[in-house]
Amino acid sequence: MNQEVFPELERRLRTAAEEELLPRFNRVDVEVKADGSLQTEADHAMQARLQQELSVLFPDSVMLGEEMDAGRQRELLAGADEGLWVLDPLDGTSNFAIGIPYFCVSLALIVRGEVELALVYDPVRRELFHARTGAGAWLNGAPLGRRRPLTPLRHGIGLVDYKRLPAKLARRLAEAAPYSSQRSFGSVALDFCWLAAGRVHVYLHGRHNLWDYAAGLTILHEAGGHSVTLEGESHPPMALTPRSTAAALDVDLFREWCDWLGVEIQGD
Repeated sequence: MNQEVFPELERRLRTAAEEELLPRFNRVDVEVKADGSLQTEADHAMQARLQQELSVLFPDSVMLGEEMDAGRQRELLAGADEGLWVLDPLDGTSNFAIGIPYFCVSLALIVRGEVELALVYDPVRRELFHARTGAGAWLNGAPLGRRRPLTPLRHGIGLVDYKRLPAKLARRLAEAAPYSSQRSFGSVALDFCWLAAGRVHVYLHGRHNLWDYAAGLTILHEAGGHSVTLEGESHPPMALTPRSTAAALDVDLFREWCDWLGVEIQGD
């Protein structure tokens, strides 16, 4: 993507979130989708707004949104060699609907199976995280990865979503957690960004989708962070099949976390 276009893309993303999401915050009815996840009027409004904005900036752009039909999503991903925008218009819908100020919009550009550009915007804190593959990651223009808390796992904070973990692992964590304390905030993309910013120490999620992780995980990696699935894959393909993630910013802490989890990193 032409770097000269980025400031305008950033501006339009910020404006869209502030005009479509913030006025509806804690003021929307919730619907339950077939897969059990939630959606609101704000999800649809934000997706439509960004599809329009992308079409203005990039007339030939193609976008895969969370709120699209699954068949259409598969079709778009299969033909994504020339570039595909992957959007989660509102990551953290449950928080948004009930009034918890932890949610974001997540946008990633995938070219030939790899994320080229990633943006995650938190309109409550006015924090824009973004990354370019091979070039680094930033928070509101300041480089990420410089704040790297060198904390042993036993003294760290674990950002863990228990709900989607294998039952045996969830019980083990509940009964004998290796970290000092645990959090679960409810927005995958923003979780990865907070990890990249050094606000937590280790991360674990048992099942999230492409639009949840494409941008956030890229931002973490470009900040110098590390991740693996519970099956040991360091670089699984961008796909619609849900995946798990264990992660940390510091490499030594990451290896300690993986050892405790019993995850053997393939090719390591």
